[in-house]
Amino acid sequence: MKQSIGSKALVMFSFLIASSLLVTSCTKSEVGITADITYNLSGNANGSQATPANNSNGSGNMSGTYRTQTKVMTYTSTWSNLSGAPVTGGLFIGAIGQVGTSITTWTLGSNLSASGSVSVSTTLNAEQEAQLLAGKCYYLLSTSAYASGEVRGQITASKQ
Repeated sequence: MKQSIGSKALVMFSFLIASSLLVTSCTKSEVGITADITYNLSGNANGSQATPANNSNGSGNMSGTYRTQTKVMTYTSTWSNLSGAPVTGGLFIGAIGQVGTSITTWTLGSNLSASGSVSVSTTLNAEQEAQLLAGKCYYLLSTSAYASGEVRGQITASKQ
């Protein structure tokens, strides 16, 4: 039995429509595509945010970015007017007023002073990412005079 060209075209057209409906009904995560969202990171640090709070005249600032696809934070932390050179610094998970758990400790080097900066890249896991985006991460700088932290700053992540 002969099939007309119109019948073949109708079958092919129906197949194309069904295929396009199937593909468009899938979400990005169902087909293995993840969104790449970039966040701007910021945070101001001082002694009143440290746990326990202190009366240091020191201050700090952190700025950078976080990309969800690579899970990489790239940021710079600056500090000034600390009681001395920082001896440790790092990134932590913890809400305001809570002592947190360490994500990473910064390699600060030598010849530091009461004012300076450090630039860091850190790769986060899924839990750390969730805490960062929920506003539950902070950075901390400790000095000899303030071993538990002279300045602390909560980190804010805002979509670009």
